[in-house]
Amino acid sequence: MKFKSLILISALLLTAGMTAAEPLRMAVEYSNHAAVVYVAREKGWFAETGLEVEAYEAYVTGMALAAALARGEINAAYLCLVPAITAYANASVPIRIVAGTHRDGYGLVVDSEKVKDVRDLEKPGVRIGCVREGGAVDVVLRKLIDVRGLDKKAILTRTVRMNPAQLVISLQTGRLDAVFLPEHYATVAESLGFKMLLESREVWPGMVGSVLAVRKQLLDEHPETVEKLVKVSREAAGWINENPGEAAGIVSSVFRPGGETVFPPRAARAAGELSPSAATMARSMARLDYRDGLDPAEVQVMIDYLARLGYIAGTFPAEEILDLRFRER
Repeated sequence: MKFKSLILISALLLTAGMTAAEPLRMAVEYSNHAAVVYVAREKGWFAETGLEVEAYEAYVTGMALAAALARGEINAAYLCLVPAITAYANASVPIRIVAGTHRDGYGLVVDSEKVKDVRDLEKPGVRIGCVREGGAVDVVLRKLIDVRGLDKKAILTRTVRMNPAQLVISLQTGRLDAVFLPEHYATVAESLGFKMLLESREVWPGMVGSVLAVRKQLLDEHPETVEKLVKVSREAAGWINENPGEAAGIVSSVFRPGGETVFPPRAARAAGELSPSAATMARSMARLDYRDGLDPAEVQVMIDYLARLGYIAGTFPAEEILDLRFRER
């Protein structure tokens, strides 16, 4: 199937061109899912911990990040759990997940004049948008269909695939009536006058969102570097929870026109007109649960679900992809 080919290609690209374990070259998603990185960078905590971060790269979706890591010889990435699993499972990419970064953080935003209930998604005239197959938001769409017993064929055959920024713009311009989005894009769409019809926690409570994944070579040769990275991520998550207002200000500044100078301009252009205010970002970040802990049993549930959807060839033990030696004791 087409989406399996896309997932496999993304995973294969991840394996190429990565030899150096030092210094760190990190990739993140261009959203507040990566808030721990934005905050830690602003506060100077990477340098204080002794980490040499040579470059940051940002990508509009986790799937795009997985496909582009190879081009920059990235050895550490903050990305959604779903593309991390598919990259590992579909092409034996040598990565290990060493920490979580957040739970929840996805939503269904609609034109309330046309969609008043999730059952309305089954109606032939309702135009639906989502990220491409194999992304975390797509998994939320599939979970909603399962949990609410919706007509899978009726919905999926009318779902168009775009990146999050394009989805918001298409909703705003009337090309779509209902869009499945990651945060912060979901709350940005809500701030434009649309309705947040459903949050991911309503169909998958405590869903593991993003994780910190590293090349196995980095983990084997420089475990102290990975330990420091996990430590910084943990401290940043704790600081975000204790200082939500200041954290929202830091993270919102990343997405303002001209406010982000480190990340590639292609990502900034894609999100161009969707710059959130600090207040909008604060409301969005309150919909995520920032924490570094991971439960292997919860990761196993996701692996099994992806296998059931056919996004990976079969299930495997979560311990194969996890290395949680640096979890807080």
